[in-house]
Amino acid sequence: MRLVVGYLATPSGADGLALGVRLARSLSATLDICMIVPPDRTVPTRVPTDPGYDSVLVRQANRWLAEARATVPEDVDTEVHLCFDDSFAQGLLNEAARLGAQAIVIGAAGDGLIGRHGIGTIASSLLHSSHVPIALAPRGTRTHDVPKVREVTCAIGEREGADVVLRTAARACERTDTPLRLVSLVALDRHPKADTDAAAHAAAVAHTRQVLDRSRELIDNDDVRVTTELAEGDSVETAVGTLTWHEGDIVLVGSSRLAQTHRLFLGSTASKMLRVLPVPMVVVPKSADHLDH
Repeated sequence: MRLVVGYLATPSGADGLALGVRLARSLSATLDICMIVPPDRTVPTRVPTDPGYDSVLVRQANRWLAEARATVPEDVDTEVHLCFDDSFAQGLLNEAARLGAQAIVIGAAGDGLIGRHGIGTIASSLLHSSHVPIALAPRGTRTHDVPKVREVTCAIGEREGADVVLRTAARACERTDTPLRLVSLVALDRHPKADTDAAAHAAAVAHTRQVLDRSRELIDNDDVRVTTELAEGDSVETAVGTLTWHEGDIVLVGSSRLAQTHRLFLGSTASKMLRVLPVPMVVVPKSADHLDH
């Protein structure tokens, strides 16, 4: 198993690398640290990681990669890759395909609150085109000394593709020997009458509990410890805020119904969750192809 980390010599890059180390150790995976730089038309599209080229950019990028690799603990198998592409996101997608990686890991963009996510151009491109899951590290992940994943939370909905998220979560939990928490959100902003009509509210809660129960039945694996939880609030953000989070937790969500087959598309619910989530989020493609590797 392989995980690609899209690396930049920035705090964001360090956050992504820290999450990559945590996931790779938990999954017993090889960590591929990839740096994408703009192409120099005089060199090949891929270059080895020795500083043998005259390009200053290549030499500096190789130094950054060497420094990044030096920060990875010895118990995590690591390789570094320097590639050229006009698009950082497309370069990562190409490397993930070439290496047969099961996921791509990146850090939050820009400045902002520690422990929160930021979606920049690179993350946005990946979240609307990737063929493999995308793991997003919140700001400040690099400052947390968390060796492994503690628990996987799977956000369950009714839309097509929920079974793919469930299967991905169950397989990850089996491989990492971590518990699985199934969560479904009752956001009252989706039910305009809920705050004035107790019956409508009760029906929404009852329906959500049924979705959780059905989801739990789909996990045919006695080795995975499963709990369920329903979170409600007057919005998605408030509902997520009622949940308890610990260091080492991660959240899995599915793609929007707008996603093309075999690709990601970040939906509105996941986008709202990202605004308040203090833990990493993994967005899973609509297709189950990544489960075949």
